[in-house]
Amino acid sequence: MGLLFRRSLSQGQGLLLTPCSSIHTLFMLFPIDVLFFDKEWKVVKTVADLRPFRLALGGRGARACAELPAGTIARSGTKAGDQLLVEGP
Repeated sequence: MGLLFRRSLSQGQGLLLTPCSSIHTLFMLFPIDVLFFDKEWKVVKTVADLRPFRLALGGRGARACAELPAGTIARSGTKAGDQLLVEGP
């Protein structure tokens, strides 16, 4: 169910979906930022301030996505081509 029906997403939190090449915000109650990644965890697309009841396609090569609080992309300066470092526990 992901973030559906939640009331908010706190700063510093997010949801990583894999495999994932597209998402929807149907029945969500707040906007989010979305990062789409390829198989090497390189950002292939950013979607800032995606409002409820919208769709977002990751495009060619998208294999995973992170749903983040709205404003995260602008604050972090994240852009296509940036590399995500994935670490274990």
